[in-house]
Amino acid sequence: MSTTTVEELVDEDIFREAMGNICTPVAVVTARDSRGQPYGTTVSAFCSLSLAPPMILIALDRGSGLLSVVRESGVFGVNILSTDAEDAGKKFARKGKGDFTSTEWHWHDGVPRLASNTFFRCTTAGLLDGGDHVIVTGLVHAVGLGEGAPLTYHQRTFGTHAAVSGTPGR
Repeated sequence: MSTTTVEELVDEDIFREAMGNICTPVAVVTARDSRGQPYGTTVSAFCSLSLAPPMILIALDRGSGLLSVVRESGVFGVNILSTDAEDAGKKFARKGKGDFTSTEWHWHDGVPRLASNTFFRCTTAGLLDGGDHVIVTGLVHAVGLGEGAPLTYHQRTFGTHAAVSGTPGR
């Protein structure tokens, strides 16, 4: 029987396929660049990190222009899209600053807030190397709660959460 060693890593394509089997919220991270312009990108790595203090975690590609903006400004927003915002999820997934011209948004304490289900305004608490990404931890200073169902991404398809029968709600 063979044992996997640290040197033996799984094939990148298999890893990508396995990760596609995990349902994730569609989140758009936003910030304000040094010229006062909005900047945003869709991310697949977002989660709660801590309750005391309230913190979240995101991962940004090393080549992302947004990473430079977040490093410089130290402030960012995380917009969890609702099911009616699939177009925004796709538009912000493209390279560049994000398409704010055809997306409903406003400034919220210095960061762009999209018309989204839930919103977090954060200051950067730390940056950690994570392969081809940088893990950004954020202290949460403001939260906007939404009422709609969150947009999710699973097996390269947008969808939403559905409760399993018999599971208690809120």
